[in-house]
Amino acid sequence: MNVKNSALFFVVKFSAFSLAVALVATYMGSAVAKTASISVDKPIRTIVIDAGHGGIDGGAVADDGTLEKDLNLALAKTVERLLISLGADVVMTRTDDVMFAESSSPHKKLDDLTHRIKTTESAVDAVFVSIHMNKFPVQKYSGLQVYYSKNNEESHALADVLQSAAQAYIQPQNARQTKAAGDEIYLLSKLTCPAVLIECGFLSNHDELALLKTEEYRNKLAAVIAVTVTEYVNQVK
Repeated sequence: MNVKNSALFFVVKFSAFSLAVALVATYMGSAVAKTASISVDKPIRTIVIDAGHGGIDGGAVADDGTLEKDLNLALAKTVERLLISLGADVVMTRTDDVMFAESSSPHKKLDDLTHRIKTTESAVDAVFVSIHMNKFPVQKYSGLQVYYSKNNEESHALADVLQSAAQAYIQPQNARQTKAAGDEIYLLSKLTCPAVLIECGFLSNHDELALLKTEEYRNKLAAVIAVTVTEYVNQVK
């Protein structure tokens, strides 16, 4: 199926399982598998979930001291659990508060990013989804935004459906558009598989930060990400 056509088909079909998204967001136990088995076919590709930052690299820091790396990992783990419940093969680039670099290395950040690239490249027919949080000096800005790699045409289509799903089910006032990643987003500039980076919200916006710190809101985000990625992967197989 052509990638552009599959993206359009997906937008139409997505509404058919909106109830599944709501249920997955509400029930994090055995009901997840039951709902998912009815609504979504088992993906045939490996979904790599990347919790941004970690270890000595805390990422963005909110005014109240909340670290981006902690929210990234908490959300990524929930996405992982839901993907597994949906029947997906999942690889996590990190599952703990770690940075993949030797303490004596003069280029720890590059070492860590290289590890994430190698982890992704070793996965079978991978689709890469990186979880991050945003920050800006002006507090008024908010909203999820998805960046995509220019190295694979599927990346743009996947980013578009993720952005649309978030707007439809979580953030109806969010008018943000997907963006092509430049060299400043190192992972997306290097990976050749379908790859996106989701800036899930602004730590600099006090209202959005308060939401991101709650398990309930992260569950909703995770449900939309997991179901959208799973369904999209199945449509372009």
